[in-house]
Amino acid sequence: MVDQSIAGPVKGMTGTSEGDRSGRARIVILLLCLGLVTAVLLSLTSGASDASAVNVIGDWLFGTVPDDAALSARDSLIVYDIRLPRVILGMLVGAALAVSGAVMQGLFRNPLADPGLIGVSAGSSLGAVAVIVLGATVLAPVTAWVGTLALPLAAFCGGLATTLVLYQVATRRGQTSVATMLLAGIALAALAMALTGILIFMADDRQLRDLTFWQLGSLGGATWAKIASVGPIIVLALAAMPFLARGLNALALGEATAGHLGIPVQRLKYTAIIGVSAAVGASVAVSGGIGFVGIVVPHLLRLLIGPDNRYLLPASALLGASLLLLADAVARTIVAPAELPIGIVTAIAGAPFFLWILLRKRGVVDL
Repeated sequence: MVDQSIAGPVKGMTGTSEGDRSGRARIVILLLCLGLVTAVLLSLTSGASDASAVNVIGDWLFGTVPDDAALSARDSLIVYDIRLPRVILGMLVGAALAVSGAVMQGLFRNPLADPGLIGVSAGSSLGAVAVIVLGATVLAPVTAWVGTLALPLAAFCGGLATTLVLYQVATRRGQTSVATMLLAGIALAALAMALTGILIFMADDRQLRDLTFWQLGSLGGATWAKIASVGPIIVLALAAMPFLARGLNALALGEATAGHLGIPVQRLKYTAIIGVSAAVGASVAVSGGIGFVGIVVPHLLRLLIGPDNRYLLPASALLGASLLLLADAVARTIVAPAELPIGIVTAIAGAPFFLWILLRKRGVVDL
């Protein structure tokens, strides 16, 4: 059964609906832009360094500032070589996960769809773990050929394979069964996790330490090299997503109706699947498993600005980036000088919200 909160935006394709919230959506997007700037400054200035927001802004705007407001050599190194790559990577990953969640919810026509919940992230993790463990042995010819792109490409292929299998299993005669989708996602995630477990069993001590922390999610390994390897993939995927908005709005009424409205349904579906797989795969490759961002962010925004994907997708990118930066700031400071895996922070915040969604949708989503 299609959730009416997903189906709603189609009214706006032919005219202004009674519940039009486009004005509110524009205001919210503006506020989210300001919120993202605030989150960036907070993330850059949180930690052991004494650098303040005033120091960082002054250094950005003027380069040279009075001695009492200038960044020291140590603080400059921390801000620009450690924190700034982490902030940029956090924005890319947060936006990718949130927008991917919004697209999957539109594609499956249900607000419970999420890359992590239905196994896409698990498939991406399997591909990435395979390269980490087998990259120097069995997969050595492949990793030597593709170089630094081996990890994001493996994660992309794993996520793409999982998404394609999930869609084929859950969709029949143009209708997607929510129950089948969730059960198939659980089964695919379990299979991917089992295969990942076999690879972890084969790993050495050094690989085990890296994999354990990586699977819980972290931005701690952010470097300019990692951003250069996955950044273009994520940026291209995010740039393509807004062009799917009109089709996702029409798809809410069903594939047949969307086709009558002139939407190339099959091309839309495959473009969405490839875009989500690329974004999630690249994100998982550099940050590990970070859950609940893809389900919490779009659903929260849908309550605020409505289900129109023309506004929902860019707003999801902004809020996802901001929330992941804030979660990372909490992960870095709550147990300082140690660092808490960011996946734990997002799970603690997201799991109760997801349970609330389930309770709220019991009368709408037929499971």
